Amino acid sequence: MNNGRQRPTFAILAMILISIGIFAYFQKDFTNPVQNISYSELVQKIEKNEIEEVVVQAKNGESTATVTGKYKNDSNSTFKAVVRASNSSLENKLYESVKNGEIKNVTYKEDEKTNIIYSLISGVLPFLIMIGLLVFFMNQMQGGGGGRSVMNFQKSKAKKIEGDEAKVTFADVAGCDEEKQELAEMVEFLKDHRKFTKMGAKIPKGVLLEGPPGTGKTLLARAVAGEAKVPFFSISGSDFVEMFVGVGASRVRDLFKEAVKNAPCIIFIDEIDAVGRKRGSGVGGGNDEREQTLNQLLVEMDGFEGDKGIIVIAATNRADVLDSALRRPGRFDRQIKVSTPDVKGREAILKVHAKNKPFAKGVELRSIAEKTPGFSGADLANLLNEAALLAARENKNEIEKEHLDEAMDRVIGGPAKRSRVYTEKEKRLVAYHEAGHAIVGMVLDSADKVQKVTIIPRGDAGGYNLMIPEEEKYFMTKTDLTDKICGLLGGRAAEQIFFNEVSTGAHNDFERVTAIARAMVTEYGMSDKIGPMQFPYSDPYMGRQLSSIGNYSEEILKEIDNEVRRIVTENYDKVLNLIEENREKLELVAETLMKVETIDRKEIVSLYEFGKMPNELDEETAEKLDKIVNKKYYEELAKEEAKKAEELAKQQEKQLEEKEIEEVVEEKIEAEKSVEQSDEQNSSNEEK
Repeated sequence: MNNGRQRPTFAILAMILISIGIFAYFQKDFTNPVQNISYSELVQKIEKNEIEEVVVQAKNGESTATVTGKYKNDSNSTFKAVVRASNSSLENKLYESVKNGEIKNVTYKEDEKTNIIYSLISGVLPFLIMIGLLVFFMNQMQGGGGGRSVMNFQKSKAKKIEGDEAKVTFADVAGCDEEKQELAEMVEFLKDHRKFTKMGAKIPKGVLLEGPPGTGKTLLARAVAGEAKVPFFSISGSDFVEMFVGVGASRVRDLFKEAVKNAPCIIFIDEIDAVGRKRGSGVGGGNDEREQTLNQLLVEMDGFEGDKGIIVIAATNRADVLDSALRRPGRFDRQIKVSTPDVKGREAILKVHAKNKPFAKGVELRSIAEKTPGFSGADLANLLNEAALLAARENKNEIEKEHLDEAMDRVIGGPAKRSRVYTEKEKRLVAYHEAGHAIVGMVLDSADKVQKVTIIPRGDAGGYNLMIPEEEKYFMTKTDLTDKICGLLGGRAAEQIFFNEVSTGAHNDFERVTAIARAMVTEYGMSDKIGPMQFPYSDPYMGRQLSSIGNYSEEILKEIDNEVRRIVTENYDKVLNLIEENREKLELVAETLMKVETIDRKEIVSLYEFGKMPNELDEETAEKLDKIVNKKYYEELAKEEAKKAEELAKQQEKQLEEKEIEEVVEEKIEAEKSVEQSDEQNSSNEEK
């Protein structure tokens, strides 16, 4: 890595040295300057005895001669004069000066015949060497290793992976089953496109994977190539854009040219927003090179037919800034949203990353999945990796539950800073602050529940609490949002009540509270005063704030600010009352934190409901605590039992119906037998 970083610096230094050499080559006379003088000046200098040596060189076929020489006072400087070829007056003066010892030496030279080959070599060779060195160092600056040179600077930088080398399949991708189903159709097309074309169907030319970072977009693209066993061209959007106009467009053309040669294949463009932003929006500095590259990409995607077996897959987490021409049908026909996984998806992802890791007995991946809402696949992989590192650091043979808990804390809040020294007052302040969050979460049904509280500092925070919703929701009601605000304000309210003082510890809480309250007013239409209307707070493309957009009056802006302030202050007053009502319980939680530093949800519930730690409860109370803490588990268990009972009742009802049918059938058979016997008897009597 260091060589790669030092390469541009070394190349720039070498180019500077070459420039100095070129300058020195052409300006070598600067160190030994030549003074051009006239014939009269030459005669004056001879008469004044200022000249030490003289060389007279006549040119064949010309009427002039060149006189050069050195001065006595300054041997480093020379002079040059042009005189008539046959100048007897000058010759006499020179002869007299030599005779009198004024001039040391006078030399007469005939015109030398120049060697043309030597002149060419001496004149051209330095230029060839310098040009070669420049090309070499330019190649180094452009990353010209591996056979790349400045001559193929406009070639595509895509990395080609053959189908047999693609080791990722759909089995390695978890937590996005619907997305895999969408892409499975692409695999079938790449294997045999005639199945679709004979029905007149056209397979999508492009697939756009959009979603938050770390959700597995690149992994899905590799899995498609691995399943289909076709070549996979991988390139980043930033690899197209260069400072030279036209280079990106040339690379796009070269990429699609290579893809046609290797069809069927997949072209994967990662972070396509680097080259596919809206044209004319000014984003990216109005880069003409970027827009030309985008135009060429649009043309190339229009240029190839779907039956060639080329599928373009692109990934981005900024789909909102992409040009509309890129997303229209015929280019990226299919757009697949890859969102963060739900609890089942997180459990499946954890199982994939836990295959080669030894876990201790009692470790349940399901419980980890429930505690990590909002985690992406990359976050979950990092969590298990951190746990493995912690276990190895302690020389353990298995990953235990404590390692997973600590790894989760490290991923969310950073490593614990046990060396940080707090005063007793600061420690108490942090304990009551965190206890305030916990108590509000216990009182309000829709507030986020605190799963873990610690006063051990992590990152910039003096304490840390893990707050997650009791149930994972995809839609939030107004009550859910206001209770969430109350839960975040619990820490500051506890400080004010118990210390009659406030601190900077609620900085992050206020940031989140303000964002939720503003979204309620400007995005979700939950303000009774303003009504069900939406007021975008910022322009997603220009980054301008609401006040600079100019679509709303100053009165509306003022009402929005007033409503945000009202929501926050009303809920803060509500939290103050809740904490006053539960003052003793909060003190108990805070004092326990002062002693043990860290408590989990079970201990919080035990202190809130029974006023004791779980190890201090009797057997009957401990059973009640278990049912409260694992309420969701017992509810699911009750549902399963009810479902089993319902299925059993249906089976019994079905058996009863089958029995009744059998009885009816038997009665019918008996009746038919009776009729037959009666008919036989009648016929027998008639015969008699």
